[in-house]
Amino acid sequence: MATAVTPARHALRLLALAAVWVSVAAAAKVPALYVFGDSTADVGSNNYLPGSAVPRANFPHNGIDFPTSRATGRFSNGYNGIDFLALNMGFKRSPPPFLSVANKTNKQISQGLLGVNFASAGSGILDTTGDSIVAMSKQVEQFATLRCNISARISREAADDVLSRSLFLISTGGNDIFAFFSANSTPTAAQKQLFTANLVSLYVNHSKALYALGARKFAVIDVPPIGCCPYPRSLHPLGACIDVLNELTRGLNKGVKDAMHGLSVTLSGFKYSIGSSHAVVQNIMKHPQRLGFKEVTTACCGSGRFNGKSGCTPNATLCDNRHEYLFWDLLHPTHATSKLAAAAIYNGSLRFAAPVNFRQLVEDLS
Repeated sequence: MATAVTPARHALRLLALAAVWVSVAAAAKVPALYVFGDSTADVGSNNYLPGSAVPRANFPHNGIDFPTSRATGRFSNGYNGIDFLALNMGFKRSPPPFLSVANKTNKQISQGLLGVNFASAGSGILDTTGDSIVAMSKQVEQFATLRCNISARISREAADDVLSRSLFLISTGGNDIFAFFSANSTPTAAQKQLFTANLVSLYVNHSKALYALGARKFAVIDVPPIGCCPYPRSLHPLGACIDVLNELTRGLNKGVKDAMHGLSVTLSGFKYSIGSSHAVVQNIMKHPQRLGFKEVTTACCGSGRFNGKSGCTPNATLCDNRHEYLFWDLLHPTHATSKLAAAAIYNGSLRFAAPVNFRQLVEDLS
């Protein structure tokens, strides 16, 4: 009879993965990486958007642990999860923002042949999520433009081949849930079901649009338990997680999981993996010390209760032991958390990525 895998063992496996993750990075294992999503994946797209309402992170203390201690627009003290996943695939870090590639002198980068990051902080699955932000539908449109440019450079047939072997990574949905909760903090069961069903339907539409443009390998990052972030905790009278947010998150994650399976059945050549940031964060919160963390409720950088009342600004309170914190700011993980999550999602068990892990998806040549 098989031995049951306890939560403690999962924690130890996570720790082991984090210790060896660097060794798997070598030459790029896919032709290109194309990234879509929100602030969990943004590497500076919003730096190029006008307006004071645009969420930005291109200032200290952000980037304090990034090479040369540079604030790039990542909502992190260093790399984000997309950077670490890209490293595992053999890239230096995440590809550059789409809005910046026109300024690149490297022709492969400017033509999008090594990949592009379309993610925009504050955006969501819905067009109405965020203000003056590049929504998911717009990100797909941007990729369509890039796809035309690639085809013009190397022929349509060659573009089809490159894109079919490239990885399309999607990390979005949390902002939609926050926006819904902000408008209705006590939704009925029917309202929650209708909301998540609508999100899943649009998620499917966006995925189908990318498929029609040549995408075949989809790497999805699910939504973590956002009700336990410092910002929601700061709203709770007892400082606890906000259950409604976590219920909505679980509903969306299950819907996307079922939908991606359905697409793999109906669309020829469609392959996918869902990396569970939800499972990783839950594991860290349950077993922080086993995984090297000491603080899993308060943000390293911020102000107010749990450092969750404002973002990480130059005047915010900054912790010293950043590697021991789960959260960097009111909503986002630290460099250390992202490193651990990427290791689990790329090389881990079915608990952290299914139906295959990201490495298996990347290396699938069938």
